[in-house]
Amino acid sequence: MEGVIDYSQKANWCRLPEITKPVDTFYIYATEYILGSLQEGAPEFASLDNTEMLQGAEAQYQVQASAYEAATNVFMPFYRQCGMAIMKRSWKETGNVDAAIGGMPYGDITAALDYYFEHYNQGRPFIIAGHSQGSAIAKLLLKNYFKAHSDRYARMVAAYVIGYAVTRDELAAYPHLKFASGESDTGVIVSWNTEGKGNVEQNVETAVLLPGAISINPLNWKLDDSYAPASANVGSLAPDEKTGEPVLADIGADAQIVPERGVVVTNAPGDKLDEASAKIAAEFFGPDGRHGDDYTLYYGNIRDNASKRVAAYLAKH
Repeated sequence: MEGVIDYSQKANWCRLPEITKPVDTFYIYATEYILGSLQEGAPEFASLDNTEMLQGAEAQYQVQASAYEAATNVFMPFYRQCGMAIMKRSWKETGNVDAAIGGMPYGDITAALDYYFEHYNQGRPFIIAGHSQGSAIAKLLLKNYFKAHSDRYARMVAAYVIGYAVTRDELAAYPHLKFASGESDTGVIVSWNTEGKGNVEQNVETAVLLPGAISINPLNWKLDDSYAPASANVGSLAPDEKTGEPVLADIGADAQIVPERGVVVTNAPGDKLDEASAKIAAEFFGPDGRHGDDYTLYYGNIRDNASKRVAAYLAKH
């Protein structure tokens, strides 16, 4: 499985868009190599032809990455991602997943990013975005890749590092990184982890939350504990009752930051999962987690916010 992926091959990209907008998004999908990775003797990393990962990435594009389509051209490479077993081992042994993602997954994404900048970007401003494992990789890119490529970093509209913690210590250690402070600042990191009240009350440890984490409220774009009611939500993605296709709907997704934990708490119910998936979700994200809903609960607001940050960037440049 080792070796360099040839990103000149279109088959190695989940999405290569037609260029119709002045700004791009480079999207890194979350862990989709899940059930298969937990089977006895399963490889620790998904191969590029792993059916579970490929189908999951396609589904994730529809309910997550597509939020950036209104404002940008969305690029999304396939990569050989970590399975849940190696992620769990890294989390339990070190407190984060860097040891798991820092080899092959990070190497693949940096190769894809190099190819993107050299052959596709054409000097346009861009958004970096992801979820979960994808956001953990995005954070490593921000710390290391973009520190070494400051000319490219200068064109970054924002980084949506959703579903994996960004901490105060990291921001202090990497002063070129800035966390968002409002709804339209640019060159900043936008990040949150969503939970129900039960996780907060039990102070549950999760695989995506780190000490000193910071979250921004995706409904009012504030860092304090001011409550944002569901009426501020433009729309959550939920299955249509007749077709089952995801549509914008009001499902009561409010949001409030718990600063001392660094999370967004919502009263909205989580996604309905089958028994096996629910067990894995509880183990990694707590009994009242909303990790799988970080995007879908606030989809309309993410879409609109990306447009606002793009407009603000273009107005300044």
